[in-house]
Amino acid sequence: MEGDSVTLHTDVTEIPEDDEIMWNFGANNSLIAQINKASGIFSTSDVPDGRFRDRLNLDSKTGSLTITNITTQHTGLYKVKRIAAELSLKTFSVSVYAHLPVPVISSNSSQCSSPSSSSQQNCSLVCSVVNVSHVTLSWYKGNSLLSSISVSDLSISLSLPLEVEYQEKNSYSCVINNPITNQTTHLDI
Repeated sequence: MEGDSVTLHTDVTEIPEDDEIMWNFGANNSLIAQINKASGIFSTSDVPDGRFRDRLNLDSKTGSLTITNITTQHTGLYKVKRIAAELSLKTFSVSVYAHLPVPVISSNSSQCSSPSSSSQQNCSLVCSVVNVSHVTLSWYKGNSLLSSISVSDLSISLSLPLEVEYQEKNSYSCVINNPITNQTTHLDI
């Protein structure tokens, strides 16, 4: 989640004296950290857009890399290369998810009030969220899934309509979720 820290491990308990470790990020393989014990090099560096500024911590004993206060800009591939007796390469795929907004339920309130005794009425509900990506928006009646929509685009607004029949008492909920968290809004009709 945004704001968390993530540590990418080299699986080394102690860097050998003759070893060199290089961390690269993204499609351009930008060098973001390097350790060369023999030459006394121990450094982290930023990429041109500044996304890693004051966020990289390198473990001097293991060579593991920690990214602090992570944002969605840090999503991507990270490669660690060890140059010792034999070359070793390990790749990490990091996905960072934004905090989810609370879904908003709106209705055509005139039709969602108590029906007259002579006719059954329908109520139109809409569940909405704004500025979301890589999420699923779903309607539930109790624990039963009624409908859902998923999006993987960046920062769009989602709306999911639902037609309900007015009855004595029903509980509906609108849920937005990504692979690691969710937000729910409940509505009793």
